[in-house]
Amino acid sequence: MKNLGQMMKQAKEMQEKMGEIQARIEETEVTGEAGGGMVQVTLNGKGAMRRLRLDPNLVSGDDVEVMEDLIVAAHNDAKAKVEALIQQEMGQLTGGLNLPAGFNLPF
Repeated sequence: MKNLGQMMKQAKEMQEKMGEIQARIEETEVTGEAGGGMVQVTLNGKGAMRRLRLDPNLVSGDDVEVMEDLIVAAHNDAKAKVEALIQQEMGQLTGGLNLPAGFNLPF
């Protein structure tokens, strides 16, 4: 029973740490870019877009399609960075555990 009590204590501590990590990630902002920095998209840790910056040289009637593609690329870059941040933070928390492959905490 002593081991079970210790395991429950560790599980509770891990749950608290996961909550702290999630809160910190949600407050974090990550910026992705495309077109050599001509388009920048900033996301929060939940993946919601917070800011969009466009180089003024992009704004031309003929460049709308290119600009749209660059915005999508910058958003995807920022989202990938957010996902990498989440994996890194959760990896630090679960580093000592032998979790099954594909088991992602907390999502």
